[in-house]
Amino acid sequence: MYNLIERYMTNLTKDQLNNFAIQNNVTLSEEELDFTYEFVKKNWETIIRNPNLLNLERFKDRYSIENYQKIQKLLQFYYQKYGHLL
Repeated sequence: MYNLIERYMTNLTKDQLNNFAIQNNVTLSEEELDFTYEFVKKNWETIIRNPNLLNLERFKDRYSIENYQKIQKLLQFYYQKYGHLL
C-alpha cells in the first residue's frame, strides 16, 4: 500500500490537487493552492505514518475561514473512511 501511495504522491501535480479540491467544493486561491501543494508534497509521509501529528489549527491563517472549515471536514471524512488502512 505504501508503494502505491508513494508513487501517486511523487507524480501528484498542482492541477490534480486543485481538481480534487474543486470536486470537494473547496475553491482555493492561488496562495492557498501553492501552500497546500508544497505542504502535501513535503509532509505526506509523516502524515501517513501518524495522522494525529497533523495539527491543522497551526495553518488556519493560510486559508479563508470557509476553506479552512471545509478542509477540516474533508480531513475528518477521509480519516474515518481510510484511517484503518494507515
